[in-house]
Amino acid sequence: MKSASNTLPEEPLNDVTAGIDWARDDHAVSVVDRRGREIARTMVEHTAAGLRDLITFLARHGVGEVAIERPDGPVIDTLLGAALTVVVISPNQVKNLRGRYGSAGNKDDRFDAFVLADTLRTDRARLRRLEPDTADTIALRRACRARKDLVSHRVAVANQLRSHLRNVFPGAVGMFADLDSTISLAFLGRFTTQTRADWLTPQRLTDWLTKQGYSGRTDPATLHARLTAAPRGITGTDADTQAHITQALLAVLTTLVAQIKTLSAQIEAQLAAHADAHIFTSLPRSGRVRAARLLAEIGDCRAKFPTPESLACLAGAAPSTRQSGKLRAVTFRWSCDKQLRDAVTDFAGDTRHTNPWAADLYQRARDRGHDHPHAVRILARAWLYVIWHCWQQNVAYNPDRHHALQRVLTAAQNQAA
Repeated sequence: MKSASNTLPEEPLNDVTAGIDWARDDHAVSVVDRRGREIARTMVEHTAAGLRDLITFLARHGVGEVAIERPDGPVIDTLLGAALTVVVISPNQVKNLRGRYGSAGNKDDRFDAFVLADTLRTDRARLRRLEPDTADTIALRRACRARKDLVSHRVAVANQLRSHLRNVFPGAVGMFADLDSTISLAFLGRFTTQTRADWLTPQRLTDWLTKQGYSGRTDPATLHARLTAAPRGITGTDADTQAHITQALLAVLTTLVAQIKTLSAQIEAQLAAHADAHIFTSLPRSGRVRAARLLAEIGDCRAKFPTPESLACLAGAAPSTRQSGKLRAVTFRWSCDKQLRDAVTDFAGDTRHTNPWAADLYQRARDRGHDHPHAVRILARAWLYVIWHCWQQNVAYNPDRHHALQRVLTAAQNQAA
């Protein structure tokens, strides 16, 4: 656990700073001195040899601090491996900082590298050194984000399959609760057309479901009634032609479901081995995958968030306030870590179903006229304060020590009495 301060010294090493404008194939590098003059610039390729040349170039000019726009990737790993101080300045900040040097607003990689280097020289009091998370956290973050992307693909393919079936075989759409469930995929694999489904009777469907190990939550007679009550699909030669499309989409969807399941198991294993797992798995309705997402997006570097407010702002849970003269506006915070906001709001929105404090806070926000997303963000901000204290103290969430929750429970008990 990192606890050291991530502030920068008053003066940079050797009175020089560097900026790197990251790109896919090559990177622009600029070095400025203490008076803001560019003393060297170069372009390096995004190759192993190019990154070695980058370190050689920086060492030749005595650079100890580098500003860059992104916090991860091979370039960052190379810089940290060379014991250089890395400072991340977001692309939005760089875009606004260009106005310091002219009003044209032109975008040029070499100029952006200079802006990064000069900003590192002039705004040191407001900048913080990059404190990378541990390798376990980085690996968990990549796994969680990969799973999230696969889930998005699964939803898209399921929607595409559903739309296709509504035209060619409507009865298969509403039989089971989820089109991408195991039993639904098995049914579509066996009965791809209306003609094949016509063979089914309530008893035949019962026998087939038994062979599939169906849970039996819905009576087979009810399922057969749903199948026959739906509009009939196409039959004949056209049905066989459309079945190829059904099978293609089904193959993709089946693969996605299987890979999501495999990746979920891997995430659970990585979470169980993580030093901070006890903090996030103790949260209500966190489960395993959701807890892993929260841990991965928040990270394990305590110095990154010295206050709960800094965590809430990065997560986009705190509103943005703009004030000029008598005009004051509190608006949605667009500039934030979108992955972190998604993880936190997903967690917070579900806690209201089981946690009385979360339910009360959410309902009071709705009573004030806020819509559901806004109320969830308000709840997310409150949860982030709780999570931050548990995270900083390295303790699991304990409902008995959550004073706000206990006040709500006591008030409910007094009201019931």
